[in-house]
Amino acid sequence: MNLHLFGGCLIDPATGTDTQADLFISEGQIAGIGAPPPDFHAHSKLQTLDARGLVVIPGLVDLCARFGAAGRARFSSVESELAAALAGGVTHLVCPPDTDPPLDDPARVEMLRTRAGAFWRMHIYLLGALTSQLNGHTLANLSELADAGCVGFSNADAPLADTQVLWRALQYASTFDLAIWLRPQDAALSRHGVAASGEYASRLGLPDVPEIAETIALDTIFELMRATGARVHLSHLSSAAGLERVRSAKREGLPLSCDVTLNHLHFVDTDIGAFNPLLRLDPPLRGARDRASIRAALADGTIDAICSAHTPVHDDAKKQPFGEAAPGAVGLELLLSMTVKWAEEEHIPLVQALAKVTCAPADVLGLKIGRIEIGQAADLTLFDPHARWRVTPEALKGQSRNTPFLGYEASARVRSVIISGRIVFKSEG
Repeated sequence: MNLHLFGGCLIDPATGTDTQADLFISEGQIAGIGAPPPDFHAHSKLQTLDARGLVVIPGLVDLCARFGAAGRARFSSVESELAAALAGGVTHLVCPPDTDPPLDDPARVEMLRTRAGAFWRMHIYLLGALTSQLNGHTLANLSELADAGCVGFSNADAPLADTQVLWRALQYASTFDLAIWLRPQDAALSRHGVAASGEYASRLGLPDVPEIAETIALDTIFELMRATGARVHLSHLSSAAGLERVRSAKREGLPLSCDVTLNHLHFVDTDIGAFNPLLRLDPPLRGARDRASIRAALADGTIDAICSAHTPVHDDAKKQPFGEAAPGAVGLELLLSMTVKWAEEEHIPLVQALAKVTCAPADVLGLKIGRIEIGQAADLTLFDPHARWRVTPEALKGQSRNTPFLGYEASARVRSVIISGRIVFKSEG
């Protein structure tokens, strides 16, 4: 099947391309940009897709999305979360290892990868468990998990027992050139905390997580990186002080990348209001200064990527007092819209903003995806940059609809998604 996309505005953040150009797709790959390859129109099966008024970009790459089998989301069906991903323009997503049971077994990894390729119409990448059963004590068999297809290793939100475990993990990872993904949060300092330290948490009487829970963890990680040379990706940064440390570490040349969640890009601690459990997130939301630092760090390249941190949570687990509500929120359907909204608010060029959800997270994975190039797989998202829509439970496709963006006006709307040359999603409106 050949596919011709005509009349769209083509944006490829990897090359800085921002121009009107047709795309020609053949056998699941991009075969021509601007002009068709020879004999393209002679193909007996030719489909066209009208992209006039739409922006055509690489499919989004999301560095953190839980679904189906994720521990706190066991009620959620895989199908509903993948439908949410497609509605959000996501074609590649990374799943953390806190599935049920955890991804510490090569056979389980191979089974999930096979199922993804056969049934799910989505490019799914798996993080292997850093420790057996995520117990924080005993390293999992990282080399076998890597051979099974894991793109990196993480303990998800489960803490490591002590610095010696992290030290051994980074030594092992350095020896075999494996990537370690870490949540920089000191377990002892953050224990039982549900809100960021500060005047607002004190006023609400909420157990707090101090900023130093992040900075102390970062200092430890950087010292161990210097000693081992291991590659590290930092997930879900939240504080201005933490970002300044990351900025310095990158200038030093440490093999380091990092991401921030779309929630921390838009919300601050005072948005909790009257104990709104939809804002119960981990890490907790911090102050306006921290959000400003996050936005500045995205603009200057300190932060590599924006992720959805998609974590479906059952209504019963959210409709609890703030301190008892399960942390997490859905975000797959909002990743593109809220990235565009940030770009509009901060007057960031669209091509620069979209890099944070396409080629930049692809670079974190070390994969040549998130790009529009001849010969590459045709994984594309088409969206209306002028559409405005209200985030309501009815507008979301996932089984869980718990998000702090409920009621917000979102920017941009996905109209079509193409994976490996096949149109797998078209919006109804």
